[in-house]
Amino acid sequence: MSLLEDLNWRHAVKAYDPSKKVSQEDLNKILEAARLAPTSSGLQPFRVIVVENQELKEEMVKGALNPEVMRDCSHVLVFAAWDSYSAEKIDKVYDYHTDVRDLPRGRFSSYTDKIKEIYGAQTPEEHFAHTARQTYIALALAMAEAAELRIDSTPAEGFSNEVVDQILNLNELGLKSVSLLYLGYRDEKNDWLSSMKKVRVPMEEFIIKK
Repeated sequence: MSLLEDLNWRHAVKAYDPSKKVSQEDLNKILEAARLAPTSSGLQPFRVIVVENQELKEEMVKGALNPEVMRDCSHVLVFAAWDSYSAEKIDKVYDYHTDVRDLPRGRFSSYTDKIKEIYGAQTPEEHFAHTARQTYIALALAMAEAAELRIDSTPAEGFSNEVVDQILNLNELGLKSVSLLYLGYRDEKNDWLSSMKKVRVPMEEFIIKK
């Protein structure tokens, strides 16, 4: 299958079959696609929390706009971004880079000093606005990999960040939830969108040439 065929196949599923679960092997592939996503300065300023535990999902449902989808899907992936940048976080990432590449630590100090200066002049709110945007690239790649595996997905911003952050203790990790990705297999009978044609703005309108 080609990527375009995969993307034409997928849609935001509105009802999941709770009896069907995504295998660990396939889940690992989806998570690896997210992990390999490009990020600004290679900092990967976010983490993906995998929620399979049904009791946790039931608690998180309290803040969801689509509670049945959250409740019945196989897994909920929570994309959570750093709440702020710091010199320590940047150094930790780049120390890891140099160690893996068998380079001396500090090899990229001229660059890291520059980004520390840039982020040092910004507020935590500006930091989170930037780290949060990084998560959407990983979210898209996770959806694409799921589609290739013929695993259904539903991206969601319709949830209470406060509820999710509290239940998963994200604040203690220096993280804030940004978006969710529900994974599983569609309930053909109740997923009203599955029988409808995929609709997008026509190419001639979508692309603006200058």
